[in-house]
Amino acid sequence: MDIKKYKFFHIWPNNELPYAETTQPQDNPTLQVVLPAPKRANGSSVIIFPGGGYTQLAPHEGVTVGEWLAGAGFTAFVLAYRRGPDNPFPVPLLDGYRAVQFVRHHSGRWGLNPHQIGVMGFSAGGHLASAISNHFIEVEPALSDPVSQEPARTDFQILIYPVISMGGVGHERSRLNLLGSRPDERLVDMLSNENHVTPETPPTFLFHSTADKSVKVANSDRLAASLEAAGVPYKYIRGDFGKHGIGVHPCWAEECLKWLQSLPVRVNK
Repeated sequence: MDIKKYKFFHIWPNNELPYAETTQPQDNPTLQVVLPAPKRANGSSVIIFPGGGYTQLAPHEGVTVGEWLAGAGFTAFVLAYRRGPDNPFPVPLLDGYRAVQFVRHHSGRWGLNPHQIGVMGFSAGGHLASAISNHFIEVEPALSDPVSQEPARTDFQILIYPVISMGGVGHERSRLNLLGSRPDERLVDMLSNENHVTPETPPTFLFHSTADKSVKVANSDRLAASLEAAGVPYKYIRGDFGKHGIGVHPCWAEECLKWLQSLPVRVNK
C-alpha cells in the first residue's frame, strides 16, 4: 500500500482552526481521499474514522478500509481527526462535522451525490461517527466560510465494533481521553449515543463480536435496541467473530457492501 498516492486536504481554513491548543502537525486535521476507478465510481462517499481510543488512529482502519470501499465504487475519505488528551470534547466532533461539510461542499469536484455521504467508524471512531450522526441538529458553524454553511448531516452510518456509551458499558480509555477523569454527568448522557436515537438518525450498519473484550458488545446491543424502537432501518451482524480490532474482515465486509448498495438516496436536505 502506497499512501503517498492519495491526496491530503486540510479541512479548516488557515489560522482559523477552532480550539487550536497546539501547533503539532497531528493537530491540524486532514482528509485523505481514496478514489475508485472512474468506471466503477457510483457517486456515493464514505468518510472513515479510524479507532484508537481517542488518542491515536489505527493504521489498518484507515487507508486500507478506503481501498476496500473504492474497489466497490465508493469514494472514500480518511479523517485524521484531533484526539485527546490534548484535544478533548468537543474537538473531535467539530472535526467530524467539518469533514462532512467539506465533502458535501466539494462534492462536485469528485462527481459525488451530496445526498449520499456516509460515515464509517471503528471502535472509538465508531463513537465519533455515531455522535455526529445523532447530534447533527446541534451543529453551530464556527466559521462564516462557505464550507461551514453546508449541512453537517450524514446519510448513513457504518459502525464496526463501536464504542457507543460513555457510561458503564462503554470504553474507559475512550471516555477518559474524550471527557476527562471527572466528566459532567450531563455530558456523559449526551455522548452516550444509544440515548439519542430518533427517527432522524440515518440508516445504520452495525457489527460487533460477542467475544470482544475491549469494547463490550453491549454497546452495539443498546444502540440496536434504540434503532429498533425509533424505527430506523438497520442491519446488525452479531456473533462470536473473535477479538476486538479485526478491521475489514469477511465476517462482515460482504454483507456491508450489499447493505450499502441497497440504500435509497436521501433527498431531504
